[in-house]
Amino acid sequence: MRLQSEEVAEFEYRPTACAKAYRMVAIRKHISKEKGEDRLVPEIRHFFYITNISDEALSAEGVVFEANDRCDQENLLAQLHGGVRALSAPVNTLESNGAWMVMTALAWTLKAWWALLLPESPGRWHDTHREEKRRVLRMEFKAFAHAFVAIPCQVVRTGRRIVLRLLGWNPHLKTFFRLLAELRP
Repeated sequence: MRLQSEEVAEFEYRPTACAKAYRMVAIRKHISKEKGEDRLVPEIRHFFYITNISDEALSAEGVVFEANDRCDQENLLAQLHGGVRALSAPVNTLESNGAWMVMTALAWTLKAWWALLLPESPGRWHDTHREEKRRVLRMEFKAFAHAFVAIPCQVVRTGRRIVLRLLGWNPHLKTFFRLLAELRP
């Protein structure tokens, strides 16, 4: 699914049970469904945001961006609950549950640090590297663990050095090696 265009409109709306009118912001998104190089079906979706923020304080586009930022926070909480399982209490004592929460929060923080350490090289690759950094930062924890942590590797001792051979391939290895080159002294 690819977003082709968006149209934003706003109007005043008063629910039947309310005495006060509210500001309604509507978005119409034109989406094309594609498979490979074939465009299957064009689709139009509508999203509505009701708010009491005046139009002097925030534009219609600003209301949409504010709502999307809030959705990012809700996605983060969902990740902490289901992806990292930081909000679950698997053990029966307060101290062990506290230790569990600290460990899972550290895992989540390491994921964020890993993404923030990715270099954004100047020049022709700047936009690509910035998008890659943003994608890793917003990646779900399970996807991050499968892409960057659970990489099958063979450890070989040869002569006076240790060689690590990657035994699997995934599309994120290019990003992995870019960060590895950045961290190497």
